[in-house]
Amino acid sequence: MTLMPVEWARRDPDTAVPGSDASRGLLIASVVLRALFIACLLVITLRVSMPQNETVWTAYDTPGDLVRMALGLTVCAWLVVQLFRAPNDAQHHRTWVYLGLAAVPFTIICLIAVW
Repeated sequence: MTLMPVEWARRDPDTAVPGSDASRGLLIASVVLRALFIACLLVITLRVSMPQNETVWTAYDTPGDLVRMALGLTVCAWLVVQLFRAPNDAQHHRTWVYLGLAAVPFTIICLIAVW
């Protein structure tokens, strides 16, 4: 079993880690890819959570539609909150660039298939 270093436990979370400055290009790429990914997930979730009938008011006819719509709206609210929370260090930005390059095309394909 490995132990955590004592310095890590005593580190103030508000202070920046040395070397964690992200370049401007990395920051812009990660924010754009992250926003595209979350926006596509938001649209997919909204589309899938809509009732099977034509109007929203018919969701009250069947409990399955009502539950699906309530869960979908909850997930959409969580995604909107996540859309406005930004990563705070260079490692998070790098992760979003790598993840975004792989996930954004896949979510766009899923969005086209679901629509």
